[in-house]
Amino acid sequence: MKTFTTQSFVAVLTLAALLAACNNTDLAAEQAGASVDKRLAGEAGMTASADSETVRLNVWLNERFEEQLQFSPMRLTTLGRKDLYDQIDDISEQAARDQAAWGMNTIEQMKAQFDRNSLSTAGKESFDLWVFQAEKAAKDLEFMRQDYLFGELGGWEDWFPRFLISYHRVDDEADMRAYIDRIGGVSRAMDQVVELATAKAADGIRPPRFAYATAMQRAQNVITGRPFDDSPDSPLLADAKNKIEALATAELIDEDTASGLLAEVTTALTKQLQPAYSSFVDWLESDMPNADEQARGVWALPNGKAFYDHQLATYTTLPMTADDVHQLGMSEVQRILAEMDDIRADVGFEGDLKEFFEFIRTDSQFYYPNTDAGREAYLADTRAFLAEIEQKLPEYFGTLPKAKLEVKRVESFREVDGGAQHYSRGTPDGSRPGVYYVHMSDMSAYSKTDMETTAYHEGSPGHHMQISIAQELTGVPTFRTQAGFSVYSEGWGLYSEKLSKEMGQFKDPYRDFGRLTAEMWRAIRLVVDTGLHAKGWTQEQAEQFFFDHSAIPESAVISEVRRYITTPGQATSYKVGMLKIEELRRHAETILGDQFDIRGFHDVVLGGGALPMPLLETRVNNWIADQQG
Repeated sequence: MKTFTTQSFVAVLTLAALLAACNNTDLAAEQAGASVDKRLAGEAGMTASADSETVRLNVWLNERFEEQLQFSPMRLTTLGRKDLYDQIDDISEQAARDQAAWGMNTIEQMKAQFDRNSLSTAGKESFDLWVFQAEKAAKDLEFMRQDYLFGELGGWEDWFPRFLISYHRVDDEADMRAYIDRIGGVSRAMDQVVELATAKAADGIRPPRFAYATAMQRAQNVITGRPFDDSPDSPLLADAKNKIEALATAELIDEDTASGLLAEVTTALTKQLQPAYSSFVDWLESDMPNADEQARGVWALPNGKAFYDHQLATYTTLPMTADDVHQLGMSEVQRILAEMDDIRADVGFEGDLKEFFEFIRTDSQFYYPNTDAGREAYLADTRAFLAEIEQKLPEYFGTLPKAKLEVKRVESFREVDGGAQHYSRGTPDGSRPGVYYVHMSDMSAYSKTDMETTAYHEGSPGHHMQISIAQELTGVPTFRTQAGFSVYSEGWGLYSEKLSKEMGQFKDPYRDFGRLTAEMWRAIRLVVDTGLHAKGWTQEQAEQFFFDHSAIPESAVISEVRRYITTPGQATSYKVGMLKIEELRRHAETILGDQFDIRGFHDVVLGGGALPMPLLETRVNNWIADQQG
């Protein structure tokens, strides 16, 4: 688990957890080997002592995880809980140090109270995962000032309003008053953002100038509109009005109370939030001239090489060097190019592959109109793809998610032309569904050839399925239902794209070309990310590599490269994770032969929650041994 600092924390918040009992399981989870109950019932070689020690460890881990949750009121809220509901997290450097120290202390406690060798196989897996996460958080402290506070994927300036709008549920008057208190908390936290930014800048850590401009625009979007000016309601005021009106409609508050709450919201926004956001914008404006106009990778920053090596270790969870990743990417690019050329020939296109890329990239038949009707058509077609594949899931999975999935346009205050489509998890109890968010301000950034692929990656059998199954797991320590490793989740998402073809999707050859384009996208990331951050590539070189090897639209390419520049290493996790999952599947198929069951393999991969690749490999190998009897 990544320590709660800067931009990385924004992602971690969505991986938060809710304490639950460590008992009961369903048949599918048992078949996947995910359930402690199943282990207690009859795992080969287990002793009564191992049974009781594993149960005792699970109880202990749940207690520690509950302590960890109390560090983050926002984390609790993302899970549907209302503990500390009027508070916003402390995002200071000292808070990060305190939390990491707490994590390392729990390792000492656990090792003192439990003998790993006395645990069941499932117990050892939980033990090792807790240690891995705590040690990772402590290691992150060495580079806590290296991460950028804002970038192409966003930052605190857009996460805070999104949190209030999308996660802070208002069911009664007390919840609304907590919302108002949290506006003040956001103001304090944005002051901390300025403090962090100032400290980083003093150490010579600044993102490129384009990131300043984007952050300024996002922050300004938050404080534009009533009550800050005379234009239409700002996003937060509109949200507060809707929530207050819903309480009044339900007769939970009277008219006078509603008016009073709205007045308090207005005061909090103008007297607390606006000054804090204005200070952040002022800081960006004052420091922006010090940032590089020409974007450079982190190799150019103080301690840049060590930081990038750390980022690769973080996002791949494997001992891969920048050269390893770069060469892997180059080989995958060449393999996928050959498959793309086969489709070009099959559809009868007479030009070469680069001309075919240009045809796909520019021909109007492959794009929806940049109108409201075009946007609605994109959303409707996406929902249709997801509904179709949902009918086929039981043939490939024993465990299916209970959580619902919605497809929505990204909120206007954080929408970016060509921005990455993404998934936002729901609550473990299903009270808030998972959401596949789509940037739609520039429809020319999203080809019809790519959209089917993205739907499966973000929805099912991709992120929605993987994350929902993890959150719904029983019989494991609760922290495992919320663990997050990019190489696992994004590797699974990319594996799901190829699996969807195996399931009979991508009937149109152009959409199948789009699937290969998406896979090429991830292969290019290996080359471009390492090129930018370890080999001195310029932003223009990175963009040109995209254009030369894919049909990805220009605005999407520009946004993607900016993403890699401001989030070093993360983009490498997709292809590395996919290839590792494929490797594990081939190994299982080879060893088991006719005994191999695709449903069982998928259930064991998904049945323990997100794992670093070494632990996933051990898990699959244990399953193979179980199948052999």
